[in-house]
Amino acid sequence: MKELKLALLGFGNAGQAFGRMLLDKEDEIKKTYGTEVKVTAIATASKGNVYDPEGIDLRAALDDVTASGRFSEKHCLTKLSTMELAEQADYDVLVEMTPLNIFTGQPATDHIRTAFRRGRHAITANKGPIAWYFRELDHMAREAGVCFFYETTVMDGTPVFNLVENTLKMAKVTEVSGILNSTTNYILEGLAMGIDYDVIMERGRSMGFIEADPAMDIEGYDAAAKITALLNVLMDAGITPDQVKRKGIEDITIKDIEEAASRGKVIKLLCQGVRKDDGSVEATVAPVEVPKDDILAGINSTTSIVSITTDLMKKVSVIEHEPEIEQTAYGVFGDLLRVLDRIAGER
Repeated sequence: MKELKLALLGFGNAGQAFGRMLLDKEDEIKKTYGTEVKVTAIATASKGNVYDPEGIDLRAALDDVTASGRFSEKHCLTKLSTMELAEQADYDVLVEMTPLNIFTGQPATDHIRTAFRRGRHAITANKGPIAWYFRELDHMAREAGVCFFYETTVMDGTPVFNLVENTLKMAKVTEVSGILNSTTNYILEGLAMGIDYDVIMERGRSMGFIEADPAMDIEGYDAAAKITALLNVLMDAGITPDQVKRKGIEDITIKDIEEAASRGKVIKLLCQGVRKDDGSVEATVAPVEVPKDDILAGINSTTSIVSITTDLMKKVSVIEHEPEIEQTAYGVFGDLLRVLDRIAGER
């Protein structure tokens, strides 16, 4: 049976959920593709790094992390750094799931560059490389003749990039818009319900989707990175997050929300990108008043929406309902299946 070896850079909640999904679907993958998927390297910031070119016992590795938060000595622990694993490990597919640096896209971008220089496929759940360096990375992948997939980067496992690539063929995207940051959406909804801000934040943190320091969300940086990634892929915008006209919800008050309600509207943090007459793409992130009968007004809690306008199909919207970590894992898993499909098609 053929083998496909993976290097997992990052093994947090999403990485572990992806690992469990690999185990759950192991037999089905073998049956469908005649291929055994092996994880040969796992790199983490706090759990240790593991490398075994013959394949790591993934189930045991997950048990270790669940029980103690670290890999035990029974695994092939290595002193190789994350970058050194990208440079030296035996793998066919690099799966980049390291933490996001929203202002640079690093070191995730360099991990992916390294994979492409070695002629390896890459899957990323990290939006940084797509927001900052998409054109370069896409060119490198094409030159190397390898796959580069990134479905998880904007709306978890929701097939947004796949939708355009596979089912909106020859349709030119002219505008992309949506509500892409669940933290700000949750906060605005809570404030509109009259819940105290501190209570909203405490609840969100206890549910695991509001960070200890939510500034990147509240000030619109996360939303800017997401709309940039969408526009770079879907509209070949060639922009970076610092070029987005960005305004977060940090100055929105209860009074603002009440006044909007008196006009029959709600406030949402809206992301938007449009093609200008000169061919460039202009991107904005800002709180806007939305009529209560608009579809955007019904996007509540941690639900997200993206709307894609094209010349041929007009406006199509995709809604992701209150995602959990399994959706993120499935985005990576789905990209892995695309790699397997590509390899199968080449045989």
